[in-house]
Amino acid sequence: MSREPPEVEYAYSGARPPARRTIGDMLWSDPENEPPEELRDMQEMLRRLGILVALAMVLAMILLGVM
Repeated sequence: MSREPPEVEYAYSGARPPARRTIGDMLWSDPENEPPEELRDMQEMLRRLGILVALAMVLAMILLGVM
């Protein structure tokens, strides 16, 4: 029967570091790191809107420069 030393409060006083997670702790059923369909659609729409706004700003600068 082996006895472990008591846990100490402060790291500098001899406490062991916390146990690190290993690949063995992971579950095979971990969810995919993909956003839901609605979020992907919204991201695509915002991307298109950003391109449209950028092109409109370039066109506005050209028109203001000509006047």
